[in-house]
Amino acid sequence: MERHEIEAFLTLAEELHFRRTSERLGLAQGRVSQTIKQLERRIGVPLFERNSRRVTLTPVGRELRDDLAPAYRQVEAAYARAVAYARGVDGVVRVGFSSQWVADLVLDAGKEFRKKYPRCAVELHEVPLNNPLGPLRAGDFDLQLSEFPVAEPDLTTGPVIFSEPAALLVPARHPFARRDAVSVEDLAKTTLVTIAGDIPPLWTEHIYPRQTPSGRPIPHGASAPGFPEVQSLVASGAGVSIASLRARDYHARPGIVYVPLRDAPPIEYGLIWPTTRHTARVRAFVDAVLTRASRPPG
Repeated sequence: MERHEIEAFLTLAEELHFRRTSERLGLAQGRVSQTIKQLERRIGVPLFERNSRRVTLTPVGRELRDDLAPAYRQVEAAYARAVAYARGVDGVVRVGFSSQWVADLVLDAGKEFRKKYPRCAVELHEVPLNNPLGPLRAGDFDLQLSEFPVAEPDLTTGPVIFSEPAALLVPARHPFARRDAVSVEDLAKTTLVTIAGDIPPLWTEHIYPRQTPSGRPIPHGASAPGFPEVQSLVASGAGVSIASLRARDYHARPGIVYVPLRDAPPIEYGLIWPTTRHTARVRAFVDAVLTRASRPPG
């Protein structure tokens, strides 16, 4: 396989969307489609199933992805290390994190990064929830690990690093507090407390939906600039809110119960960096996070 074929195949296997794949690779959509068809002809079986609504991997495609991806990441990492050695990965890499469980992963990756690049320091900075992309754009961070989705023309997103189940924060005396789990449909019976600020609508609509899957409206009520204020509003009875279930382990407090949202999509976390500032330091730290995330905790 040629390198451009491997890149096209692995990118499409990740995106499962020809337009997004072509945008990431900087190629015409027809060129990507042609490359995949040529590869399938040489292998002798389809690697993707395509219809008007979606693209999915075939069993052979999944096996090829699983075999190729680790090796290709090793090649990319080796190349990045060579470039880093030539250019010098030194100075400071400033990394944003959106929650403490994200910071834990970044800290672990930072330790391994420092062993490999002792001339480069790592600084951690918390991402403000009410302005999640502002510091990154302003140059305060070089990259950040935070909640998806993000689809901004000036920013590059890496793959999903990990995901967490969603939960509903409810007052301790709320009827939902006595349940083992609630449904997204139950949100129509509540009022959502949200985060407000300079937040992309795509992210807001994903985390704080305006309607249930069946189309019932979800009332939105008070908003707050940060998670502590959201907790205070929920505890006071102003409404309920949505967060990662893992927040329960870090932000438990009297008056609030975390109830799993059994049918909500998971909250996904990934790396984001300015497209025009994809430096050797950024690339090296991205590799460090991917490497750490691929191994079990501990």
